[in-house]
Amino acid sequence: MSTSNENYLKEVEAPFTPLTAMEEASRCLLCMDAPCSRDCPAGTDPGAFIRAIRFRNFKGAAEIIRKNNILGGVCARVCPYEKLCEGACTRTGIDKPIAIGRLQRFATDNEKATNFTVLDPVPLTKEKVAVIGGGPASLSAAANLALSGYKVTIFEKNEKAGGVLTYGIVPSRLPQYVVDEEIQYVKNLGVEFKYNTRIGKDISIDQLKAQGFRAVFIGVGLQASKPLDVPGKEPKGVISAGDFLSAGNPTDGKKCAVGEYVVVIGGGDVAMTCDTTARLLGAKKVTVLYRRTREEMPAYQPEVRHVESIGVNFIYTFAPEAFIGENGKLKAVKGKGTRDTSSVELQADRVILAIGQKADDDVPGLAPFTYNGSVILADEAKDCKTNIPFIFAAGDIVNGGKTVVQAVAAGKVAAASIDEYLTKERGK
Repeated sequence: MSTSNENYLKEVEAPFTPLTAMEEASRCLLCMDAPCSRDCPAGTDPGAFIRAIRFRNFKGAAEIIRKNNILGGVCARVCPYEKLCEGACTRTGIDKPIAIGRLQRFATDNEKATNFTVLDPVPLTKEKVAVIGGGPASLSAAANLALSGYKVTIFEKNEKAGGVLTYGIVPSRLPQYVVDEEIQYVKNLGVEFKYNTRIGKDISIDQLKAQGFRAVFIGVGLQASKPLDVPGKEPKGVISAGDFLSAGNPTDGKKCAVGEYVVVIGGGDVAMTCDTTARLLGAKKVTVLYRRTREEMPAYQPEVRHVESIGVNFIYTFAPEAFIGENGKLKAVKGKGTRDTSSVELQADRVILAIGQKADDDVPGLAPFTYNGSVILADEAKDCKTNIPFIFAAGDIVNGGKTVVQAVAAGKVAAASIDEYLTKERGK
């Protein structure tokens, strides 16, 4: 495999042409109840935009998508369609589901290619709202609030917005230009972005209130890696998934120290992203060490199949027992069987820990929240309210880590709840 960045940056799946998009859309059975639309968490309404594409109304399709999902182009690439809309497709009982994700990508790509703008900014005459974090839940909440006339400012601790979209998904699956274009869409609605600003350190919640922000939305995600309980000091070469991906994605892979023999520990979607990144950036051998079976692995199965297709190896029912180093540098990983007494030793000059994320240490200091375990207690399906009246929360910091489309959906709920709260406050 080439060690250049070409494969790392090239989008894996080819796009539809207008003809192939219409052909695929023509397979739709035009269900009256549209189970695909019913099973989309963000309410993107695939049943409606598929009909539009079928009859060559490409602008109408983009309009349906964008009005329901501000991150329609992103979700077209990273949604677990197999489990959601495509999984519900009636066509599945005949042959195979409609390729809803690829049709959504076609519509949003065509929207940009033709310079068609669905959403226009409205006068921002209402209260100021602070949004903490620039990930998908925050972008969704901010856009919907701006469309309702609120003055929204997103405070992002990094130099770029997007959260996991920018720092946690391999470009071959989600090109950075797509993320940047969707963020620009939010900016064009009048949302202000303040980068390199960490709430809790650079500015406090009380200071935000003093500056006139009447409500606060928290959508910071889970950005800190969980520790791995392996005896002994970790030699140089062991790195968290977050640190590994954040070094690669924003720099087109140029600053990502991959290594030749890479072991990724974990079996979730983040682990698959690390596998793909390491392999496409030139690692000779990438091996996944996972403590359960393939059937128990939580990663999105189409992504697992893609990872296997590019030559990544999997060792199931093994957990790391020790990191073996020489002169402080990593040489190998020793694994122990989780179902028997077997052992394995893998050559490694890079180990990536993808065993889960947790809230950043700053979050508990923001306000005296009520927690549900390690995440903020709020009802994403209902109102996203925290125990503090003017603070709302959604996304991974509430649900513990779900999909981008679920974050978009939660951001919409939060925006509506904030609007309701401020409307009542205005009337007092």
